[in-house]
Amino acid sequence: MTDKAILEMNAEAQKAKEQERIVQQTAKELQLSLKQIRTTVELLDEGNTIPFIARYRKEMTGELDENQLRDIEERVNYLRNLEERKREVIRIIDEQGKLSEELQSAIEKAVKLQEVEDLYRPYRQKRKTRASVAKEKGLEPLANWMMEQPKQGDLQQEASKYVDAEKGVESTDDAIAGAMDILAENVADDATIRSWVRRYTMDHAMLTSEAKDAEQESVYENYYSYRELAKKMPPHRILAINRGERENVLKVGLEVSADPIHNFMARQIVKGTSIVQAVLTDVIEDAYKRLIAPSIEREIRAELTEKGENQAISIFSGNLRSLLLQPPVKGRCVLGVDPAYRTGCKLAVVDDTGKLLEVAVTYPTPPNNKRREATEKFHELIAKYSIQLIVIGNGTASRETEQFVAEVIGEIESMDLAYLIVNEAGASVYSASKLAQEEFPDLDVAERSAVSIARRVQDPLAELVKIEPKAIGVGQYQHDVSQKHLDESLKAVVESAVNHVGVDVNTASPSLLSYVAGINATIAKNIVKYRDSNGKFNSRKELQNVPRLGAKTYEQCIGFMRITDGNNPLDRTPIHPESYSVVDRLFKELAIGMDKLGTQELSDLLAQQHIGQLAEALEVGVPTLRDILESLQRPGRDPREELPLPIFRTDVLKIEDLMPGMELQGTVRNVIDFGAFVDIGIKSDGLVHISQLSEGYVKHPMDVVSVGDNVTVWVLNVDLKKGRVGLTMRQPKDQQ
Repeated sequence: MTDKAILEMNAEAQKAKEQERIVQQTAKELQLSLKQIRTTVELLDEGNTIPFIARYRKEMTGELDENQLRDIEERVNYLRNLEERKREVIRIIDEQGKLSEELQSAIEKAVKLQEVEDLYRPYRQKRKTRASVAKEKGLEPLANWMMEQPKQGDLQQEASKYVDAEKGVESTDDAIAGAMDILAENVADDATIRSWVRRYTMDHAMLTSEAKDAEQESVYENYYSYRELAKKMPPHRILAINRGERENVLKVGLEVSADPIHNFMARQIVKGTSIVQAVLTDVIEDAYKRLIAPSIEREIRAELTEKGENQAISIFSGNLRSLLLQPPVKGRCVLGVDPAYRTGCKLAVVDDTGKLLEVAVTYPTPPNNKRREATEKFHELIAKYSIQLIVIGNGTASRETEQFVAEVIGEIESMDLAYLIVNEAGASVYSASKLAQEEFPDLDVAERSAVSIARRVQDPLAELVKIEPKAIGVGQYQHDVSQKHLDESLKAVVESAVNHVGVDVNTASPSLLSYVAGINATIAKNIVKYRDSNGKFNSRKELQNVPRLGAKTYEQCIGFMRITDGNNPLDRTPIHPESYSVVDRLFKELAIGMDKLGTQELSDLLAQQHIGQLAEALEVGVPTLRDILESLQRPGRDPREELPLPIFRTDVLKIEDLMPGMELQGTVRNVIDFGAFVDIGIKSDGLVHISQLSEGYVKHPMDVVSVGDNVTVWVLNVDLKKGRVGLTMRQPKDQQ
């Protein structure tokens, strides 16, 4: 066997060893079986997408859901990067001729990047330091002699051997000071010491903040003189203090008692009574204060920030998913209103399919106050298009426009006409985008925004996917977090929501199609281009003719594509074509025809089946069969339709109308760490504090409410001066 072949074999063996280490570590951390981790990693490495694996490979993964699969993907990527860093560190230390078996073993066993960096620290190429200067002066042998901690001899006499004016060592004190700098750096680079100090500091440090100018008014006044145990700080408070520090309002630091740390370090370094014991005590204090403490503080602040960021991104992701999966309001002709003061309210009428019928502008709000003309225009459009719903964006002049619309509705004797306030966040971003310009080249920015506002009610998912996810304001501190991490997380949420609902391939926009598993922006545009050139798709198979949509992409995406009135009725279900043969066998087993799809007769028949026995007879896995049966019972089902529709209003409230104890119906607009904001029909959303969400203990508001939920609330308190309303979801005792 050649040397090259031997090297390749060793490399493969090393790779297999690393892969097994990663699998075992991931299984241990996520508390999943080794088989589940191995299978998932193999599926991901083969190019399968998470939505596809979660839906169509349940037998292989043991029915892991999307969140679990994403956790595995994230952790495996981290550990692979860690293994790569380990190899790099081992190589560098080995090239220095300083790699021992013990050190290599410690590096290979490390499960965190921080552990690897701690072990590598003594061998890292450093910029110029006090210790490196002392080494250049030839003082390292003196430092080594001191570290041997002799019980007899004279330090000054030993140091005198190193006095050399040409090297810059003018005296014995200079020599001792230089040697102490070398020892301090060695102590600070000790992996065991750093690890212990880091852990102790995280457990005991107080995070403190104080005002740089106590007289300055700001939103950070709660933190002008503040102390809290760092590890107990809630994420939103960490990010608030970080922002105050970044805006130069707060001075922030960590406080921790140094004595226990000095004592621990002394136990590691000092071997007993020696002639250098007092000097070593000074070395330890210097190593901690000058080298370890500032570094550890930066690391812990970074760790706290990461904790805050992860929670903020998690909240934004949860809220975004709830918003995207709001139920569509179908079968209504809608008048969208983008409110404004000086430039007037832009109006857009869309039919029940979202097609734009007409745009207009009115000026019912200050400073123009052309209410009569505006009323006439509203009456004209409502009558002309039989409008049943008026949708108002919640931006500037929203409440004045709402008041006007409520008056218009009051003048029309119709039981079917109502209005709705929608979150218009991101509408202006979409309106100015290239996508909007292509869709509505003849409209101005505000008119496009009115169309977007109208369509957000008809199909929230289809409209909101046109907007950059982070522009949809349903988070907390989203501008204070890693934008790369935020973008990745929100993109995953949109992808998950789109694939959960499914996409009508004959009506979907390129924006919507691009989020289908396996489809990128280029293929999405190719699908639409093919559709425009050849007419609507009549079968899923036809998608194989789309340029650049290869076999792997087809496998990943096709189960999430729907063709509502195609040649094969199964094409409108979430059943993957790879399982069509199973359906054929099932229908033969039940002695029933495909023409019964969607009928009560078929549903009743399927409900009577014993899934385990049927799966065995059809030679298919139970999870796959369960999904097939559900899809056959409700073909073409939109999972969003099971959710309650938003609250339609015909009249408007003012904050002055509110009284403590008043019962109201509201819609949750945002969920954050300390509560939920609820739209109750007044200018500002009311806050339900976490303590008021339920009679029992609530760990996090998301455990109780989601964005878009319709909730019953009671007024707790009203602050007219600040325009704030406190709400409760705990029914007052006198109303029980």
